[in-house]
Amino acid sequence: MDQRREDAAAYVLGALSTEERVGFEAHLLVCVECTLEVRALASVADALADTAPPLAPPERLRDRVMAQTTKPSTAALTPTARLPESDDVSREGTRRATLTPWLLAAASLAIALGLSAYSVALRRAASDAETVVVVLGASDLVRVELAGQPVAPSASARAFWSRSRGLVFTASNLPPLASGRTYQLWIVDGQTPVGAGLLKPGADGIVHAVFTTPSDLAKAVAIAVTIEPDGGVPAPTGDKYLVGLVN
Repeated sequence: MDQRREDAAAYVLGALSTEERVGFEAHLLVCVECTLEVRALASVADALADTAPPLAPPERLRDRVMAQTTKPSTAALTPTARLPESDDVSREGTRRATLTPWLLAAASLAIALGLSAYSVALRRAASDAETVVVVLGASDLVRVELAGQPVAPSASARAFWSRSRGLVFTASNLPPLASGRTYQLWIVDGQTPVGAGLLKPGADGIVHAVFTTPSDLAKAVAIAVTIEPDGGVPAPTGDKYLVGLVN
């Protein structure tokens, strides 16, 4: 269990390698205890980034965090089912009390090294991790498989969308972007595409993102990705790179 605890802390901190992250997220789909760990860690990470006392972090976790903070993350989320849900509040409280020292240790590493940017990354990773858990556990979750279009036949993507909670998106094999261009994600609401957010894949063509989407959307019929000018546009103008129908 200590290894899983370390994995949960590293996951919230964005310190897992691509292979480790994919494996841990697959484990989250079937493990209530580790799901509660991630929720607990994510809920306290923001405060700990500013207030953690100087504790010595576990050596393995320290090394993993340092390795990841020196390079951009290109991890892809590839869940295949909904996370198990649990309403056991007291159990979550117990997990939080048990797990807090691990996150305290990780946060103290940032303070000890004087990495102000690390604290920002910690907050962002915690927020993203919490959103992923919330979206994948939503009762109105819809899974959409997106296929590459003629301009990017090798590309593929998967979206997990909850009208009430938000959207988790991962894609692979996206072609590199030209200067001044970005990928833009769209939810097609009837005949009207609604912009969900901008995507910037890594050099390997992988992108992972979470978005808050409007809760007043009518029934969506499709999710698509186009290429647009930097900053995005109010309505799609570029080629479609990925398209998936909402069943």
